[in-house]
Amino acid sequence: MSRYIITGGKTLCGEVSIRGAKNASFKQIIASMLSDKTTQLSNIPQISDVKITQSIAESLGSQISPIGEHSLEITTKKLFSSTVPHGTGEKSRASFMFAAPLLLRTGVATIPTPGGDKLGARPLDRLFECFHKMGITTKITDDTIHFSASKIKPTVFSFPKPSHTVTEVLIMISTLVKGQTILNNSSLEPEIDDLIVMLNSMGARIYRDPKLSQTIIIDGVDSLRGTTHQVIADRNETVTFACAALLTKGSINILRTDPKIITTFLETLSTMGAKIVSGKDEVTVSWDKPLKSINIETGPEPFFMTDWQTVFSVLLTQAVGVSSIIERVYPSRFQHITNLEKMGLKVKYFNPIVTNPKSYYEFNPQNDSPQYFHGVKIYGPVKLKPAKFVINDLRAGASTTLAALTATGISIVDNVEYIERGYEKLADRLKSLGAQIEYIKT
Repeated sequence: MSRYIITGGKTLCGEVSIRGAKNASFKQIIASMLSDKTTQLSNIPQISDVKITQSIAESLGSQISPIGEHSLEITTKKLFSSTVPHGTGEKSRASFMFAAPLLLRTGVATIPTPGGDKLGARPLDRLFECFHKMGITTKITDDTIHFSASKIKPTVFSFPKPSHTVTEVLIMISTLVKGQTILNNSSLEPEIDDLIVMLNSMGARIYRDPKLSQTIIIDGVDSLRGTTHQVIADRNETVTFACAALLTKGSINILRTDPKIITTFLETLSTMGAKIVSGKDEVTVSWDKPLKSINIETGPEPFFMTDWQTVFSVLLTQAVGVSSIIERVYPSRFQHITNLEKMGLKVKYFNPIVTNPKSYYEFNPQNDSPQYFHGVKIYGPVKLKPAKFVINDLRAGASTTLAALTATGISIVDNVEYIERGYEKLADRLKSLGAQIEYIKT
């Protein structure tokens, strides 16, 4: 169990470079397996989610070699297995994405039930429904999902609600299905567009309808070649460092990131009173005056991203007034608030009054529970107290780290392995900005 020992209260200033997106890099490793030719991916972060995906790909037949610190060369001439191993597969929320190359190249795929963060059930029913229309059979046991297909057919599928990762799986599998597949009401996240860019450079024919961007059209091709592709910057990292700057009343120039992919977030900060200066591939976030409270709702792109609300909730502890967050994407995603309460935050949980919860929330109604709250009010500003924590979730770990940087005194954060799932060398990068943080790896 590794830990951070953080002495908070230090102002963070300086420059930091953003790594490649977690939610793009490991999926593009899987996408490379659609071809038997060599693909080179650059801007790959050194994080455990990528390493787990790499391990699974190698167990199935991929040959993967590092090129420097942040690039990989991947060749999958032949798949030796159609079964994702349980040990590594259960650790990854992306294990079901391997169904795309496995089905296309072997006709079958056996996948462990997806793991990852405990945020509520994943909406895989949308994947199963589309697979059924494509002629893919799904059989589910307690710990395994088995897919099979003698012939995969093109289809027209309309998502009842957008699903980021399921959209990507369906794009991948449709690239090599003869005919035209149309995905309506699909997700708009920039990581999806980055996957489309990569696949098109491999010879795929994928595009968004110019009149209706949530419609994705895939014209199947016979085969894909290899490619060279640079992974998009990680939006969540950018948001984390932006919040760190404001929480510590500092100023951070965030490099190698595209401000356009976090427009909603930057507009929110500006409304609160932060100073934002954007460039082509950088953004500087500075504390200028006391921040104003604000009310937000999470949602799929282009709304406020659900992954942002955990670190953003820490920022709201320092805003003047009562702020609120309504979580519409996951049924249960306020576990991190408990850590903030431990540090002295006053909060009030609530459920918003809505006329049609089924259409208002992005999660499936059957995944909801009476004990879940979907809204929280945060009363600020508050002088956070240092404390000791044991974390069990990536984003909650990041938010707790930011809170510890804000509190005057020494805090201990255990189980930082969860943070390493999505942040490369976070402690070192925070130290370069002036944080007093000791990383003890066990």
